[in-house]
Parts: sequence; C-alpha cells; structure tokens
Amino acid sequence: MAFLDLFVVALMPVLKTLIITAIGLVLAFERVDILGASSRHHLNNLVFYVFTPALVASSLGETITASSIVKLWFMPVNILLTFAIGSALGWILVKITRAPRELHGLVISCCAADSCREALLSSHSLKYDQDEEAQIVFEEEEKPSELKRLRQNVKMWADKINLKMMFAPSTIATIVGIVIGVVSFLRKLIIVDNAPLHVIDSSADMLGDAAIPAMTLIVGANLLRGLKKSAIGGWVVIGVQVVRFVLLPLCGIGVITLARHFGWVGSDSLYHFVLLLQYALPSAMGIGTITQLFEVGESECSVIMLWNYSVASLALTLWTTYFMWILS
Repeated sequence: MAFLDLFVVALMPVLKTLIITAIGLVLAFERVDILGASSRHHLNNLVFYVFTPALVASSLGETITASSIVKLWFMPVNILLTFAIGSALGWILVKITRAPRELHGLVISCCAADSCREALLSSHSLKYDQDEEAQIVFEEEEKPSELKRLRQNVKMWADKINLKMMFAPSTIATIVGIVIGVVSFLRKLIIVDNAPLHVIDSSADMLGDAAIPAMTLIVGANLLRGLKKSAIGGWVVIGVQVVRFVLLPLCGIGVITLARHFGWVGSDSLYHFVLLLQYALPSAMGIGTITQLFEVGESECSVIMLWNYSVASLALTLWTTYFMWILS
C-alpha cells in the first residue's frame, strides 16, 4: 500500500504535465488555431524573456542564503556532473543510432539537461545545429578527415558562442536572485514578508508561475507537427529514455556514494536524496523553449518530451522508492 501511495504522489505532477501538453496539442489544431506558428513564437518569447527569468529570480532569492551556499556547495557541482555525464552519454547515443546531424544537439540536450535547471548550454548546441544545416552538403562533398572535421567543429563552436546567449535573461536572473538572497540588506528589503519592496518579489513570483504551463503548452502545440512528420527515429527516442531513466540514475548512485564516502555532502539524508533525484528527473521543458526560439527541431523535441514524461510517471516513482530505501 505504501508503494501504491508513493506511485500516486509521483504520478500526479507528470499527469498534470501530460494533460497540459494535450491541451496545447488541441489548441494547435487548424480548426482551433489558437496556438498557431505565430502565436507559439510570441508565447515562446514571453517564456524566454519574462516568465522564466521571473521564476528563476524569485525562487533563488527566496531560497538561497549565505549559509545555504556554504552548506550546499556540492549541489551546483552535482548539477554540472549530471550535465557532463548526460552529454557524454548523449554523444554516444547519437553515434550509435546515427541520428541526423541536425538533431545531434537536441538529442544530447535531452540526455543532459533535466527539469531542475535551465537549458542554457543546450541553446548553444541547438544554435550550432541550426547554423550547421547550411553546411552539411558542403561537408559531405569535401569529406574531410576526422582531424580536419574536428578542427572545423571546434572553430565553428568558437564562432557561435556569443555573449548574448551567455548572458541570456535566465542567466541574468540567476545572478540577480543569488545576489538578493545572499546580501542580507537586499533580502530584508525585498524578500521577507514585511519588506518595503516585497511587492516586487510577489510580482516576480506571480509571473514565474506562468513559466511551466506556458512551456508545456508550447511543447504540446509543437507535438502536432511531430505526429504528422518527424525526423527522429524510434531508436533515438528509446535511447534517450534509457539514458535518462537507467544509465544516469545508476551513475548518480555511484557519484553520491563516493561523495558520502569522502564526506563532501554531510550526513543529511534528505540532502542526499535530492542529489540522487537530480539524476532521475525527465528532460528539461526549457529545451522546448530553446528549440522554438531557434526554430530547429521543434516537432522532434515534442515527440521526445511526450515519451519522456510518459515514462517518467513509472521510472521516477521506482527510482524515488529505491533512493529512499538505500538512504534509510
């Protein structure tokens, strides 16, 4: 009975996501046409430039303090590790499945970026794929050596990375939120309940509440194109699920076990549970926002997300149960 109760609790958030995705799909039908191409573009801009930064800034400002940064120093390291391991596994996946080159960045992003963080680094991958499409024919004609191709890719990466994306709205919001949370004067001025400028935090929090539903509606609307025609193969979709819900959690158990052995994460079991859970979460909904922003892989991303969150309803429940068992 305990397992069934846990299953229901874990199922509810995923079920809500699937329902909102279905609503977005219906709104994209030609007969309805509320979330057509133009509407999705404008809604995506709102998500990228307004809703997500508000969500990030308000959440960090309310939760981050100077003492928590010192105590939870391993959490950002753990996030980087999940991204690095996921990226490596995603790269192996695209090589094994021979996914279309224009979708390499999308597949790697879905393997690397989970729903506990923004997909900023994924934007670089997707931007690279967008610009790479125009050069695929040229590269196939020349067929350069592996070393030459590697040099070309490194040069293109260096050319594509720009300060505008490095300082995207969500990145700036992250910096602002951490500064407000850590600096005691600003925290008392904006965050606490009786703060003189608490209305700013309340307004940002209200805007941030719209981020996740809007992202999910966009994913659902893009799914209509994916159901009609998608370049993503079945083995790629299966591979993403295996990476996210089998290989990454297993790697996470190894990483956190080592961290506990060396005393890097203290003795708080709840903290250990959160660190482990970061390896078992589904792919970040923010990836759908990035694909819509760059207009590359929208339908393929929606297909991956649909299966990702469907599988998560069972996989996340099982991993949650197992994590609590090994920590008890």
